[in-house]
Amino acid sequence: MTKREPGPKEDNRRMVLQGLVRADAIVQIAIALPLSAILGWALGDFFARRFHQEWMAILGLFLGIAAGFVQVIRLANQANRINR
Repeated sequence: MTKREPGPKEDNRRMVLQGLVRADAIVQIAIALPLSAILGWALGDFFARRFHQEWMAILGLFLGIAAGFVQVIRLANQANRINR
């Protein structure tokens, strides 16, 4: 069985799909940091109310921001690999 050369229609479809994959990676980067900060603050606020320790909300916010930066770096590296 021989492989046939992709036609212009298939090349165009492949380019569109690659563009969508890149766009998905960029959207994930844009959402990761704010969402992780909000979730970290919400979790910290929950524990602050539960244990009556107000500093836990601030700690949750900082941990959420740190986790968001880690995720953004991972997603940026992944997006860089996709673009190559």
